[in-house]
Amino acid sequence: MNLLITGGCGFIGLNLIDYLRRESKHRIVVLDNLIVGKREYLNEFDVCFFEGDIRDANMVKEILRDENIEGIIHLAADTRVVDSIENPDFNFDVNVNGTYSLLRVARSEKVERFVFASTGGAIIGETTPPVHEEMVPRPISPYGASKLCGEAYCSALAGSYGMKTVALRFSNVYGPRSFHKGSVVAQFFKKIVAREDLVVYGNGEQTRDFVYVEDLCSAISASLHLEEGGKVFQLGTGIETSINTLVERIKECVGGNYKVRVLSMPPRQGEILKNFCSISRARKDLGYFPKVDLKEGLERTWKWFKG
Repeated sequence: MNLLITGGCGFIGLNLIDYLRRESKHRIVVLDNLIVGKREYLNEFDVCFFEGDIRDANMVKEILRDENIEGIIHLAADTRVVDSIENPDFNFDVNVNGTYSLLRVARSEKVERFVFASTGGAIIGETTPPVHEEMVPRPISPYGASKLCGEAYCSALAGSYGMKTVALRFSNVYGPRSFHKGSVVAQFFKKIVAREDLVVYGNGEQTRDFVYVEDLCSAISASLHLEEGGKVFQLGTGIETSINTLVERIKECVGGNYKVRVLSMPPRQGEILKNFCSISRARKDLGYFPKVDLKEGLERTWKWFKG
């Protein structure tokens, strides 16, 4: 299949390209604006690259036509929760207008398959976990609202025009190649390498569902073969881990050569306190069974950061 991956120079995009290269036969085209990623990150892969913005409909149309694209994996987004509160207009423009523009052009060019990278906790809001697909969404940040809009348009274009769209709600993804990732695992490892304090917001008892990036990629790959459009899947491990527990696991992982110090800071506005998800639907429909536990995943990630 000829695939367009938006945001392909980012953390998940690079790991996905590596996974698809090893696991299946696809021709991959990358569209990235290089605000976060770099072109040289793709040097190890045999891909076709375009520098540009997902909101540039004319450019996207040319790529879809010239490269004979059959499916789109839409990873490009403004994923900064706190920044979305400070500047919701920018977040809306990238995540809502950008996603709809891609869907509209894809439909016009008869590209049926569209995989949308969504989010779990930010869409559902504060609730009693485990989070699942039947819960009523109540976003508490503009970022969560923007992803919910993207899901809605994916559903609408599946229902109205028969597009084979799927929305994948990622939990907290971690792993190698997380150069500029702002999530907690990447931030902690970068701080340790720099011999700086780890910053924990609030009391550290907030919980997350940490999923290793290779397991996530297996679900993305499987979603390309769904025949029914408009579906939504929670993707995580189904395991709840507190930030305090994560700190302890990281201390065990890095060993005695690095002294891990923790700096406590006030809670952040818009942050979900308790979050992990049920992956029952993904198990049933995608054959999704995460293989890498937190201990092994942290060890693999730490090895990459040290290298």
